[in-house]
Amino acid sequence: MKASITLCALIALEQVAATPIGKRQDFSTIKYPAGTGENLHEYPPGTGENLHEYPDGTGENLPFYPGTGQPNPLFKFTSSYHILATPDQVVNGTTNPVFTGGLPGAQATYDFGINSDLDLICYSIKLTGFRGEYQSPARTATHVHQGARGRNGPPRLVFPNPTGTGNERFSVGCMRGPFTTGLIVNGTDTGVGFRLSQIEANPSGFFADLHSSLAVPGAVRGQFPG
Repeated sequence: MKASITLCALIALEQVAATPIGKRQDFSTIKYPAGTGENLHEYPPGTGENLHEYPDGTGENLPFYPGTGQPNPLFKFTSSYHILATPDQVVNGTTNPVFTGGLPGAQATYDFGINSDLDLICYSIKLTGFRGEYQSPARTATHVHQGARGRNGPPRLVFPNPTGTGNERFSVGCMRGPFTTGLIVNGTDTGVGFRLSQIEANPSGFFADLHSSLAVPGAVRGQFPG
């Protein structure tokens, strides 16, 4: 609640600051009605003038204002994951996969927040040291695959490729099922029927990766923490 009040105050200050000087209200000319404390230069003793926090029992710990209902469920995550993707984790092949070394010098971090009740995933992806062009038979080159460490597997989720100038690129957003990847295997898109609860049931059975024309099997890869 305190953060909401502070935010309201900041918004009010911004509105005042955005108003041209000549058009701002001159509060010194306001005539408050008699008996309303119009001449007080500070709060009277006993009115809570010196409180630095809300007293117990006043709703100081409520996560939302009374009467407004529960917090927005879109911003409630049932699980969250931080993944460091590096070139040395990339493998190629399915029967006898071998480590390829990926794209030397590249690195990515993936931060995911999942609400499996809504089949919603929010993502913040940072990529550094990337070279070449994005390349993948799927709709984008930035994925979550189903596969254990050291093994390959089909992509289940695709994300917008990171963009930016210089050495750093970013991709941030949220998306909600049903999911598709644009990759068709045996006549079916590899994202069809996938639900985010499958990641929560077995996180270590999934990995995030990103593909480059200079390292088509994968530039970087990182396993979900178990």
